[in-house]
Amino acid sequence: MHYTVKEVSLFSNVTVKTLHHYHKIGLLVPCEISEAGYRLYGTTELERLQQILLYRELDFTLDQIKQLLEEEPDRAAILTRQEKQLCLRKQRLDTIINTLRTSITSLEKGEQMTDKDLFKGFESEDSWKEAMTEQHNYLKETYDYELLDSVQIDTQQMNDIAAEATAFMSSLAGALRAGKKHNDLEISRLLHKHLEFLNTHVHPVSAAEFVVQTRYFLSDDFHLHMLEDQQIGLAYYLAAAAESFAIHAS
Repeated sequence: MHYTVKEVSLFSNVTVKTLHHYHKIGLLVPCEISEAGYRLYGTTELERLQQILLYRELDFTLDQIKQLLEEEPDRAAILTRQEKQLCLRKQRLDTIINTLRTSITSLEKGEQMTDKDLFKGFESEDSWKEAMTEQHNYLKETYDYELLDSVQIDTQQMNDIAAEATAFMSSLAGALRAGKKHNDLEISRLLHKHLEFLNTHVHPVSAAEFVVQTRYFLSDDFHLHMLEDQQIGLAYYLAAAAESFAIHAS
């Protein structure tokens, strides 16, 4: 039985435009073009489309998928490999979800997680790259900046930086919830410790430069939402605290 591109689109949830593109680049070629010019797909093409969609779930590019399908024509072998890859991803995502849930519970109880528990599921370079994909895509689309191409990932260093940043932002969010003013001595100490860590372990940054960075967070939707999702008002509180700290540090 043959299906038109519209019919394939309806039961595969792949847009007609995408199917046309797959045809254009030779990734999924219809088995037949009718006299009326309609693209027609049979069982073989539907099975290939399934394999394409499974690879897309694994974040392979279209060029990579085309090469993989050409190198391994055996459907059973492809499906077996895809199952293993998806199972590995599921295991890691399950670990990350558990880490997230533990983080939420610890935050609600006011408990501090150990550094090791904070980063279960983020133990490898590939894990960090996947975790940074959303930010990379945003920066690429908004500023044409290739984050992952510019970052040299040292897993241990990334874990250390993330642990310090998490502790800093959690303390700041806690101070905001407790009603402490942005220029409170405790907040100044937090900022001093944070900048000291950045200068020692990340890159040199002055108090004035940190003010510029916090103002950027306010103007950039991605970073603004990232902070505000942790605690409403956190981005503005951080910017005010950084500015007050810079004034007294100068």
